Amino acid sequence: MSWDPRLAFLILVFAAVFTAGQALFGLLTVATQKRKLNQRLKVAEKVEGVQALVMELRKQRGLSASGEKGERLRWLSDLIVASGVKYEPRKWITLSTAGALGACVAVFILSRQIMLTAMVLPLVGLGGPLAYLKIMAGKRHKALGEQLPQALEIVVRSLEAGHPVPTAIGLVAREMQDPIGTEFGMAADEIAYGATLEQAVARMAERCKHGDMDLFAATVRLQERAGGNLTGLLKLNANTIRERLKMRLKIKAASSEGRASATILTAAPFCAVGLIMVMSPKFYGEVIDEPMVKIGLGVILFWMFVGNMVMRRMIDMRI
Repeated sequence: MSWDPRLAFLILVFAAVFTAGQALFGLLTVATQKRKLNQRLKVAEKVEGVQALVMELRKQRGLSASGEKGERLRWLSDLIVASGVKYEPRKWITLSTAGALGACVAVFILSRQIMLTAMVLPLVGLGGPLAYLKIMAGKRHKALGEQLPQALEIVVRSLEAGHPVPTAIGLVAREMQDPIGTEFGMAADEIAYGATLEQAVARMAERCKHGDMDLFAATVRLQERAGGNLTGLLKLNANTIRERLKMRLKIKAASSEGRASATILTAAPFCAVGLIMVMSPKFYGEVIDEPMVKIGLGVILFWMFVGNMVMRRMIDMRI
């Protein structure tokens, strides 16, 4: 059997392309990690002094100059702060208005119904941004729970090495990605600005609205007022949080069948109706305008909503 040099050439070309792809993927991954890691440092490069940095970070989170949330519409203020989205009200209003008007135009062109168009306006203009903030807050909440045990271990190791507590918190801010890096960074900046450790950690827990962060704040408050070994308390705290995270993952795995069933049962009727409308557009044409049909469809949608809420309640186990 003779050796074909073209085969060797093709193998070398494949190896070169594969190596280049791996290198490019690695560079993009590292760049993304650095960009995520340096969000707070980018803000620090644009301002001068700890006071200006604290004010700017609070402003971007939708907080007042003193670090407090807005009293009006407190639930909305909590959602904005917990989402971690940069607070830009003018930009938000512009995008929401443009999206709502675009959706209304599209619905009116397709349906030619003024009432349906009027219903879409608040649904997209108000419901869309709130849904986005809710999703971002959920992602941030999950990431905080996963990162907090590692952050506490970094603090413990730094304290065991003889560093003071503010230095240990600042180390977490430099070494860990967002969101935990930014939260600990804001706490470190507030301590440098004059706040006590208890005040800085309490404000961090108030911003995050996370049960594990509340446990960390309670641990620091207990040590500040009653004394004791902070290193040992934080070790126990990190182990407790990690065990709670493991239990949440076990519950999520155990309830995966129920969540899949809920998704399938909810999507099946809509998929069936969509296929019928595509295959036979006039199938419901003669009866869709009947009052009883409209009432029946409304009752069906209502009971589907109730069923989904019941299934969600059954599988939503919190620890």
